[in-house]
Amino acid sequence: MLKVGILGGGQLGRMLLQAAANYPVETYLMEKDEKSPAAHLTHHFVKGDIRNFDDVYHFGKGLDALTIEIESVNEEALEKLEAEGVKIYPKPAALKIIKNKITQKQFYAEHSIPSAEFVITQNLDDVRNHPEMLPAVHKLAVGGYDGKGVHIINSKEEIEKGFDAPGVLEKLVPVDKEISQVIAVGQKGETAIYPPVDMVFDQRLNLLDYQISPAELPQSVLWKMEAISLRIVKELKSPGIFAVELFVTKQGDVFVNETAPRVHNSGHHTIEANYSSQFDMLWRVILGYPLGNTEAILPGAIVNLIGAPGCNGEAYYEGLEEVLQMDNVFVHIYGKSDTKPGRKMGHVTIISREKQDLVYKAHKIKNTLKVITKEAAEAAKEAQKEPVVEMRDRSIGK
Repeated sequence: MLKVGILGGGQLGRMLLQAAANYPVETYLMEKDEKSPAAHLTHHFVKGDIRNFDDVYHFGKGLDALTIEIESVNEEALEKLEAEGVKIYPKPAALKIIKNKITQKQFYAEHSIPSAEFVITQNLDDVRNHPEMLPAVHKLAVGGYDGKGVHIINSKEEIEKGFDAPGVLEKLVPVDKEISQVIAVGQKGETAIYPPVDMVFDQRLNLLDYQISPAELPQSVLWKMEAISLRIVKELKSPGIFAVELFVTKQGDVFVNETAPRVHNSGHHTIEANYSSQFDMLWRVILGYPLGNTEAILPGAIVNLIGAPGCNGEAYYEGLEEVLQMDNVFVHIYGKSDTKPGRKMGHVTIISREKQDLVYKAHKIKNTLKVITKEAAEAAKEAQKEPVVEMRDRSIGK
């Protein structure tokens, strides 16, 4: 059996290990937290820091292959392991391009891939020196994720919202739709494309709120998106799973926002909604098997389960039983013991032939299933209790 390591033990690692159970593979996982969502599902758990050269190198030495669930890994250790014969998915060269927003944007420019106009900034003074770019989005070069490391700057008065660190200042694109295109690339360069996903964001948290797949777009736009996404993975020259996030304008223009070199939140619905999920597909790529069928069994939607505002502590899933009674609804709880505001705690997938049904159920789930604390749930139950009225015994003879 192939020995394959995963760097990172969050929910992506968890779902990847759930899919690994179907294949002849011995799994290894490295993560600092022994109680992380994926830790108990692997054959071999190693405690370590994925950002540390020695930890990553010693973990990967002796394995057949390595993959990642987050970009912030030590790529120097991956480069050394690759030179010594360990197969890395994605290749360190591709990861190096993508993990830094500056090199990622330069990559698009070098290969004539359409993306928003941008300037590179080293500090806040550089942002101040480019008022012609406003309104704009300022992105940290490294370390941003899940809406962190991104600020929208609408005017000169808001420039102080920017980062006093290396980053990219992008002109705002008049976005009509935000689309994700997940693509699998096999070891011989063969590709398999999933139906595009229409992503609807929570503007307050800048996190994916819910999504629907397949996205409803004109055929001409679909062709543009597919061509752009294929161009990106071709130029990255690496096997693996890639999620290309795209902006579509009302005029039908398509711009690349970002690319993720791994399984992605926008592909979680594929577990139930597609013949081969993105997690199943990555194992096919790593093991050198034929790529799976990306077609949708039924249209699908996802609602993210996010920690409620003001809730810090042991997680409680209010409304869970009500949601579990709904038809064609699949709950995925990530196994994080504590919740905090804005933290990803799980997701719910809905499948249906009717888009109207998907949207209706997505909104119902969003309003029904809340991730609060156990303490808050117990306090709510106490408040709902009717006051106990002491009744005197009025029976005869008493």
